[in-house]
Amino acid sequence: MNPVSILQTRRALPAAGPLMTAWAASEPAGDPGEGQLHALAERLRHAAAMPALSAAAAQAALLACVDDCHDLKARWLQQRASAARLDDELQQARAALAQARLQLTLTEADVHRQRHRAEHDVLTLLPNRAHLQARLEQALAGGRPHRARPALLYLDLDGFKAVNDGHGHETGDELLRIVAQRLRGAIRSEDLVCRLGGDEFVCLLDNALDAEQLCRLACKLFDAVSAPASVGSVALCVRPSIGIAMCPSDGDTSSALLHSADAAMYRAKRRQTGYAFCDSNSHGDQLAGVA
Repeated sequence: MNPVSILQTRRALPAAGPLMTAWAASEPAGDPGEGQLHALAERLRHAAAMPALSAAAAQAALLACVDDCHDLKARWLQQRASAARLDDELQQARAALAQARLQLTLTEADVHRQRHRAEHDVLTLLPNRAHLQARLEQALAGGRPHRARPALLYLDLDGFKAVNDGHGHETGDELLRIVAQRLRGAIRSEDLVCRLGGDEFVCLLDNALDAEQLCRLACKLFDAVSAPASVGSVALCVRPSIGIAMCPSDGDTSSALLHSADAAMYRAKRRQTGYAFCDSNSHGDQLAGVA
């Protein structure tokens, strides 16, 4: 049967059109498939109740219903795919929500432990370079009196490479732990000892001392580090080279002050004096050397 015949047969069923129109007007918005299914059922019911149809008319009615069924199937498949996408998005949202809840349940102690790990050296448990940088910038902040300006003592262990090469890195690591403990015990509680990495340490004195007091402290640190140390059955002895930088004469920023202290340390290492002031410090040549 050609499309014209099907169209003529649909027109021969006058009750179907009004039924579909009436249902479409009453169905909920956003649910056209249910209305179309109801209209299809009404059309079939109406066709069954009609007096005997010709074979052609019956065939046309059935083909029309088949077309509607195909349309309904396509709509159903589309809605099922949409539901699957929504379900996937829902699962992702639930996973993200669970992760967010986990983050929110971190206690203050957890946050403190994470910050401590980020700002401390794993080997010696001393504060690391990041911690020193933050503390030094705080100490250099404006509004502080001149007498409260900070000073740095930069330490490097002479001959430490020979310890690693001759006795192994485990022995070298234990020696670094010993040096860290000795430095902590040699400074004031309000001052800071940090490990920058390798065999390099820095002492930050928050309240500035004069040059003579810094010399005495450098001698104290030198003696503490130079004392013999035992690691298992191995007796070790290393000497530090110590560079001293004072604010503001040797720098008024964290990077400048660290650079000056590092340069003074290399000056002490070259001269084998134990400690030395930065070249820009007028007390450097007079007070350099181990008492």
